[in-house]
Amino acid sequence: MLKTAVGRFRFVALLEGWSFLILLFIAMPIKYLGGWGLPVTIVGAAHGGLFVLYMITLLLATISARWKLGRVVGAVLLSFVPFGTFWLDARIKRDPA
Repeated sequence: MLKTAVGRFRFVALLEGWSFLILLFIAMPIKYLGGWGLPVTIVGAAHGGLFVLYMITLLLATISARWKLGRVVGAVLLSFVPFGTFWLDARIKRDPA
C-alpha cells in the first residue's frame, strides 16, 4: 500500500478519517459532557497534522495518477464528512485511476 503515491494517500486518508472520528465521537463528548478539554487539544492537534498530510498526499497522488478535478474535489469534500475518507478509500481501491 505504501509503495505508490495513491497507496500512501489511501493510508493517510484512513488515518485522517480515524482521527476525525475519534475527535468527534470521543474527545468532543469528553470535553462537552465531562468538562475536560485536554483530549480535544491532543486529538485536535493530531487530526490537524493528519489533515495537512492528507492534502499533501492528495496532491502527490493527483499528480502521479493524473486524477481528474472531480475526483480531487470529491476527496477534499469527503475529508469534511464523518466516514467520508473510508468511502473514498473503497472507491479508490476499486478504481485507482
